[in-house]
Amino acid sequence: MDKNQATGLILFAAVILVYSFFFASSPEIPAEETQAPAQTESSVQEQQPVLQNEVAEVSDSLVSAANASKYGELASLVSGDEEAVILENDLIQVKISSKGASVEEVNLKEFKTWQKEPLLLIDAENSKMDYSIESRMGLISLNDLYFTPKLTTEQDEEGITSHILTFVAATDQGQITQTYTLKDGTYQVQKSLKIDRFPGFFTGNTIHLTWADNVKAQEKDLPESRRKTEINYYLSSGSYENLGVGDDLEQEQVAEPVKWIGFSQRFFTAGIIAEDSFQNVSLAQSTPEDSTIVKMMEASLNIPLNDGGANYTYYFGPDNYKTLKKVTEGFEKNVDMGYVFVSWVNKYIIVNLFAFLEKYFSNYGVIIILIVLIIKLALSPLTYKSYIGMAKMRVIKPEIDELKEKYGDDPTKMQQEQMKLFGQLGVSPISGCLPMVLQMPFLFAMFFFFPNAIQLRQESFLWATDLSTYDTFINLPFTIPFYGSHVSLFTLLMTVSQLIYTHFNNQLTTAQGPMKNLGYIMPVMFMFVLNSYPAGLSFYYFVSNMVTFGQQALIKLFVDDSKIRAKVEESKAKNVNKKKSKFQQKLEDAMKAAESNKKK
Repeated sequence: MDKNQATGLILFAAVILVYSFFFASSPEIPAEETQAPAQTESSVQEQQPVLQNEVAEVSDSLVSAANASKYGELASLVSGDEEAVILENDLIQVKISSKGASVEEVNLKEFKTWQKEPLLLIDAENSKMDYSIESRMGLISLNDLYFTPKLTTEQDEEGITSHILTFVAATDQGQITQTYTLKDGTYQVQKSLKIDRFPGFFTGNTIHLTWADNVKAQEKDLPESRRKTEINYYLSSGSYENLGVGDDLEQEQVAEPVKWIGFSQRFFTAGIIAEDSFQNVSLAQSTPEDSTIVKMMEASLNIPLNDGGANYTYYFGPDNYKTLKKVTEGFEKNVDMGYVFVSWVNKYIIVNLFAFLEKYFSNYGVIIILIVLIIKLALSPLTYKSYIGMAKMRVIKPEIDELKEKYGDDPTKMQQEQMKLFGQLGVSPISGCLPMVLQMPFLFAMFFFFPNAIQLRQESFLWATDLSTYDTFINLPFTIPFYGSHVSLFTLLMTVSQLIYTHFNNQLTTAQGPMKNLGYIMPVMFMFVLNSYPAGLSFYYFVSNMVTFGQQALIKLFVDDSKIRAKVEESKAKNVNKKKSKFQQKLEDAMKAAESNKKK
């Protein structure tokens, strides 16, 4: 066969193949043969569930083997159905998951956010508590285990009901029990954890807790909330510390045992309190860019296990000073009462005054007015002495001017003669200032009390819808540096009243030059500072200024300059031959010594 014949045969075979593929009809199949494939398909469908079950059994076996390898005797506890169980009393509602038996949500029933939504101090999205313990299988997270819940109630001899929620995770080798107890009328949730048996399985003697919380914004004023949000903690030695006064990431490893830790917001605290102490505590906080989150906080700590058990307490509630003081030692420090020299005013006077007046008045604007009146009445003797002291200085001004004219070029001699004159006239140069200084702790105490007073939260008065934040009288289309983009009317009224008070007060004193003008500058400076502070604080200062006007007007009705001058002349006659006091002599000697050193 030559090349051409071979090529022809190949082309002929290709044509036949193409024809049979596209145009030839398929051979007929007998009816009984066509049923065979259908029967085969049916049998396959019947066999599919069997195959799926076998695959599932193999998969479950693999999962069980993996769980056994990771969890050992606890392997059977890592599968189950998760449910949320509610533990509540008249004040709070706590949602606890059966998976891990950890707190997922805390709702404070008495309070709402500034947007009038339920106030969730803790929620599953932003807060997580992870408990773990060392075992021969490694670190085991209790949050992976499923527990069976049981809710019961008990009543003590005083008639107080306790709501008890018990979670049990049990195997043949032992059981883990977590119990939450919540009494009526309290914000404290008592927690106990007990490990029974599991011989040789758990190797650690502490439970490790990592608590991370993204603190949600509950208040309208985010900058003020961030300033007042921090991690507070109290050492077993009795020292109070905090972390979180700045915006940058802060971390701290606490070397000493810790009694309690509080994630403290402006008006609320979520805290954990040890029965004895927490060990190996590390803390961290930072400020996010997200405006819905105030701060991100985290605490890591070890809870000692004694005989396989641990007891501690949660606090989920408001930063009310009297409430916190009943929780545990030092817990009331979650409320900032100010520096030592003013905190006593808030702790022992203002807090008790508020508590007393709340029993009879529901309007907090009225309560503020009454507090001003009570404090001003109590301090009226000091106000009277201050007025008289300034009046005496005013009526002897001609004598002082005479000394200035005579000894103006010799400051030392001028001071000596001035002191001699004061002694003869029975006048003290500090008699007008000292009573005012003694009143200063009350003025400064309010500067700390009102921004932290939860009593004023969402309480309205006149045009202010919330006395715990600034009252917006006018919204500005621009922002003034150090002032803001709004005008607080209470702050404006306080500033105007302070300027008027300064003007009239300058008429009663001998202040000259810069000291006289300083009285006008300070109120304007405070206007910038207080514009974004709580309306309750500005209102207190405004009412205080108005009451001071009234006090001075009343004193002036009974004491005028002629009567004061008569008393001064009377003292002058008595003290003509009076010897210098030891204090005056020492003061003169000191001035002479200073003058001698100056000449050298």
